[in-house]
Amino acid sequence: MSEENQQFAIQKIYLKDVSFESPNSPQSFTSDKQPQINVQINSSNQSVAEDTYEVVLEITVTAKHDDKTAFLAEVKQAGIFTITGFPQENLGGMIGAFCPETLFPYARESVSELVSKGGFPQLLLAPVNFNALYAQQVQQQAAEPTQEDTAH
Repeated sequence: MSEENQQFAIQKIYLKDVSFESPNSPQSFTSDKQPQINVQINSSNQSVAEDTYEVVLEITVTAKHDDKTAFLAEVKQAGIFTITGFPQENLGGMIGAFCPETLFPYARESVSELVSKGGFPQLLLAPVNFNALYAQQVQQQAAEPTQEDTAH
């Protein structure tokens, strides 16, 4: 297949789910210590039509003072992408790395707004290497024994 036939198009980018909790406010505003921030990033996808995929980038940020949660912000940023003309071996990387990378700036902005509106200092997430995350995920899947392997 020639590269001329390759097409990557963003059909829509949207917020699929948003959640913000500040379970220990107003006490969490009185601490002058910096909270410990934990960021978890996952992505999932599903085919919605031929050559069209929904990709969801899920970011969960938890901030804690000692053992108490200052805030929990969760954003599921989604996009619908049309991907045609790419070799099958490239499709996984497009869906697993390139699409989440496209969604990340939108999710990052949503997280920042949620945290600020929750009364906390602005939180800007550091850039993420989605190619490395995807490669790590592929390696983990390859290392996991399949049910067939464990049945013998």
